[in-house]
Amino acid sequence: MSFQKLGLNRSLVDALAEKGYETPTPIQAQSIPALLDGNDLLGIAQTGTGKTAAFMLPSIQRLVAANNRVKPMRCRMLVLAPTRELASQIAQSATEYGRYSKLRVATVFGGVPINRNRRDTAAGVDILVATPGRLLDLIDQKCLSLADLEILVLDEADQMLDLGFIHSLKKIVAMLPVDRQSLFFSATMPKAIRELAGKFLTDPVEVKVTPVASTAERVEQYVTFVNGKEKQALLTLFLENNEIDRALIFSRTKHGADRIVRLLAGNGIRAHAIHGNKSQPQREKALGDFREGRVKLLVATDIAARGIDVSGVSHVINFDLPNVAEQYVHRIGRTARAGNDGVAFAFCADDERPYLRSIEKLTRQKVDVVPLPANFLAEAERIQTSRKRIEPGRDERAPRRDRGPRPPRKTHAAKPAGAPRGNRGRRNNRRANANAQG
Repeated sequence: MSFQKLGLNRSLVDALAEKGYETPTPIQAQSIPALLDGNDLLGIAQTGTGKTAAFMLPSIQRLVAANNRVKPMRCRMLVLAPTRELASQIAQSATEYGRYSKLRVATVFGGVPINRNRRDTAAGVDILVATPGRLLDLIDQKCLSLADLEILVLDEADQMLDLGFIHSLKKIVAMLPVDRQSLFFSATMPKAIRELAGKFLTDPVEVKVTPVASTAERVEQYVTFVNGKEKQALLTLFLENNEIDRALIFSRTKHGADRIVRLLAGNGIRAHAIHGNKSQPQREKALGDFREGRVKLLVATDIAARGIDVSGVSHVINFDLPNVAEQYVHRIGRTARAGNDGVAFAFCADDERPYLRSIEKLTRQKVDVVPLPANFLAEAERIQTSRKRIEPGRDERAPRRDRGPRPPRKTHAAKPAGAPRGNRGRRNNRRANANAQG
């Protein structure tokens, strides 16, 4: 089946052909006709299945056909995304798909000056891609109104819920016109997500292209059990022993991601980190270097990794296993994209074994166990020694007598004799003067 047979107009088909897209994915084949008919839609699909095109292509066609003039500080279509990277990716896709439509596309998210967002939305935009927090900031400052909205898209709904955006979403929905088309996409569909969808959608068409929480079929999944303090040695050996085009390394925390980058640098391995504490220019540079191949390794947290759509990611390395099993599905979905094969490797410490059991229960499959490399102990000892040089602890510091004399303690200057000492001193002086005079 071709895109044209799904009902898309010639300009959209031409834009897709320029990107090399000829055959629709299953979610596109099921979603596009229903959306062109104006139905609400509940889509259940993993990352990498083509859902951005599934909702953006028919939406562009409907916006062009309606030909409504956008007013200042208004938008006709709103796409809500959980992260800046995903918002940027969706906006870029909208621009590419609609290159012949003359629709105006803008993004609104944190990490950039809000004045830039004000300028981008001042004249009105046809398609606005936003994160909930910054969108509400603009609305509260009377710089944006959703009164004329025609299409609402909520992407990565399960991640929205995990990040605590539920209250922001309810505020946004309360501002929307009742007469609108609503689209709701999620990789997983727990009860809470289905209840949320019930508040957004009216008699929706449901599209499900894979079983809930199923993992990519072409991803080879492995796990090695290792002491938590020796994961760095295992990572170094893994990188040395495998041919890696590009690898995403996942850390559970932002500080952990930075620490992995430092320790890799200490072993002569270059990597970038991407997480919420990085500024937007830093995140864009890290992602750009990774996409262009200037850096082969990108260390990310789960939140920052949403929206990383980079072809050629050959490996996903779970340095830390996620404590939420659904995140594992999203992580390994960053490889084996666009028909390619991929490898997902997990390092599991003793305290992470419950996380692994939850993952296997959710995905309904066992992860193959791989033993530690033959030269692991020697490498672990080398890493431990170098780590002490890079990050000395209290026990490794020189004894007190070898570190020179203690610096003098800071003290208040001595007051001259007879000087009053605070309020009590002043009161005593007044009493003494009164007694002397009386």
